[in-house]
Amino acid sequence: MQTNILGYPRIGSNRELKKANEAYWAGKISLEKLQLTARQLRRQNWETLHNAGIDLIPSNDFSYYDQILDMCIMTGTIPARFKALMESLVTPSSPELYFAMARGYQKNGIDATAMEMTKWFDTNYHYLVPEFDSSQKYRLLYNKCLEEFREALSLGIHTKPVLIGPVSFLLLGKIKEEGLQEAKLLDQLLPVYITLLQSLQQAGATWVQLDEPTLVLDLTPAQQELFHHAYTQIREAVPALKILLTTYFGGLQDNAPLAIQLPVDALHIDLVRAPEQLDAMLASFPENLQLSVGVVNGRNIWKNNYEQSLQLINKAIAALGEERILLATSCSLLHTPYDLDLETDETVLTPQIKNWMAFAKQKVHEVIALRDIIVGDEALLKANQEIMKEKSTAAIIHKPAVKARLAALTAADAERNSAFPIRQKAQEEILKLPLFPTTTIGSFPQTEDIRKLRADFKKGAIIREEYETAIRTAIQDAVQLQETLRIDVLVHGEFERNDMVEYFGEQLEGFVFTKNGWVQSYGSRCVKPPVIYGDVQRSAPMTVEWSSYAQSLTEKPMKGMLTGPVTILQWSFVRDDQPRADTTLQIALAIRDEVVDLEKAGIRVIQVDEPAIREGLPLREADWPSYLDWSVKAFRVSVSGVEDATQIHTHMCYSEFNDIISNIAAMDADVITIETSRSQMELLEVFSTFRYPYEIGPGVYDIHSPRVPTVAEMTSLLEKAIQLLPARSIWVNPDCGLKTRKWPETEQALRNMVAAAHNMRMAVTATV
Repeated sequence: MQTNILGYPRIGSNRELKKANEAYWAGKISLEKLQLTARQLRRQNWETLHNAGIDLIPSNDFSYYDQILDMCIMTGTIPARFKALMESLVTPSSPELYFAMARGYQKNGIDATAMEMTKWFDTNYHYLVPEFDSSQKYRLLYNKCLEEFREALSLGIHTKPVLIGPVSFLLLGKIKEEGLQEAKLLDQLLPVYITLLQSLQQAGATWVQLDEPTLVLDLTPAQQELFHHAYTQIREAVPALKILLTTYFGGLQDNAPLAIQLPVDALHIDLVRAPEQLDAMLASFPENLQLSVGVVNGRNIWKNNYEQSLQLINKAIAALGEERILLATSCSLLHTPYDLDLETDETVLTPQIKNWMAFAKQKVHEVIALRDIIVGDEALLKANQEIMKEKSTAAIIHKPAVKARLAALTAADAERNSAFPIRQKAQEEILKLPLFPTTTIGSFPQTEDIRKLRADFKKGAIIREEYETAIRTAIQDAVQLQETLRIDVLVHGEFERNDMVEYFGEQLEGFVFTKNGWVQSYGSRCVKPPVIYGDVQRSAPMTVEWSSYAQSLTEKPMKGMLTGPVTILQWSFVRDDQPRADTTLQIALAIRDEVVDLEKAGIRVIQVDEPAIREGLPLREADWPSYLDWSVKAFRVSVSGVEDATQIHTHMCYSEFNDIISNIAAMDADVITIETSRSQMELLEVFSTFRYPYEIGPGVYDIHSPRVPTVAEMTSLLEKAIQLLPARSIWVNPDCGLKTRKWPETEQALRNMVAAAHNMRMAVTATV
């Protein structure tokens, strides 16, 4: 029985890759220094897994930015707008092209927008969306997977190269040309894949892992046939290479007969997210196929319950025999922090709760421990059973008052006083906003000074009075800038906030935190998710003081800024002992209390962000209704305690929600702001068939790119929007918060945005 890790975190235990990337982008370090950091991180990962005794160690799971972007470079899937840049470079594998595709490019007479970014299945990781059209000539531009296999081999470590499979690479992208067929594109991509695989076979690779996570989605018969076609060709081209086909984040269900018939050597299934699929799989599993059982959770931070995992493993062994079983993580450990041993501050993470947890390094050892238990180490099992028992009965987890309040919820708690048309009129009378009102999504640039200020206060280097004075000054400056720019609805900038979820978790009961629990969200963006270990409640106001202070500085409306209950849930590591719906509604009641207090303090515009609503949607459409019922209910519970004249906003970014637009409308938010600039307003196409009854702010510029969009560019996007939405309903705003941007580019972009809104007001007025 072999042990198998699907992938490992790549940012470094101290976020070394993030820091090196950002220093390289800023021109502070050379490319050679960046590459040295990358080599050191890869070596550390390989040696960690090798020293732990893992049999199938992944390579090519490292990426400077995103694994799908890597595949775009490897296969020559380069959008046409980057052609001029590619032709100007000595080699197409240049980091300049790679990072331009990720972040946009605006120099040397070339102006190219970044590739679209969206969520990786139902995780908070973002991937770059491949773009396919008939102008592309797919070819091997850069053999990254071979280079990294050889790099590990030079260290004496034989790895299992990891690639996104050809069908999932295709299905996760966007075909940009009408009439272009998936089957034709696959035929063009397959020769590149075959070249890659043949090079690995010739270099001595034994196993190659091909990730095909789209096998857990609803597939059409034509899409299912793509898998047969692709893997038949691959098998013929590399008969000596062992292929491990991996699926994760759900069960195969109706795709199981397809998956087990493919000509591969092993199939990986996720038994954390879908343990029920094992019985059906074993009933018809082919004799020539090995089974990789994903029993150690690659997406959460709780210790594995060995007893539960062993039930699944032993069932598989009984049916197939030990020699055909691979013990594995459920998915890549990309979604977990590096090492729990780095959490040494007991004032942050108590020993009791820490004892219930496992990060990536510990999960590797859990895979080894399960193998050791199977061969007779009963002490490991007994120790784990004692931890599981202690956790299940811990008094710190359960709060009777919270459970009683949740049980007392009624339908009326999720209803506003009046329907939207009545609320809209009341809000117009109070707010007196122009056509195409301008606003931002919430945060302003978090400069080094602001980050240092928060860090100094947290470690006691400055006193509260000094800290609060500095935050007030930052808010004053932000308000003054917004008034100078003539923005209509202002924000206070969120300078006191470290993260849109962590900030609230720190003030809610039932949460605990880490100091080094970083995971990658996209590129160099890392988040440190809170840990929800018990019942959640709010004991005191969380944002009222800062919002009230900001409102006192201006006569314009000041938005209160909150994170919604579904997003707090999705972007946290969540307790695993009760339904996620119950945890979400507990958070919703806490947010409801904050919304009501903001209104009492005179805040008439309140934004409750829910960017994770779409992200949390189950991967199978049959499972959508239940999730949408409780997630929409949670949002409505959060915001329904206010009067008609209080305007409720919500924000969603990098989520395609056309297929659930009626449910988004059911949230009953007065205004929704969404990401649309990278897709050139494609997300608005749904409004040609669905009459959205509320106001909407389609983002007019991409905040994840340093480039500054022109007035004409943003005006053009608004002109597209007005073809689908009534002018009265359109707001003008960026795609998302401005936390990660620099002040000079932010000021210029916002100035251009306000000018675009002015152009639209003039144009619409002229036609009336």
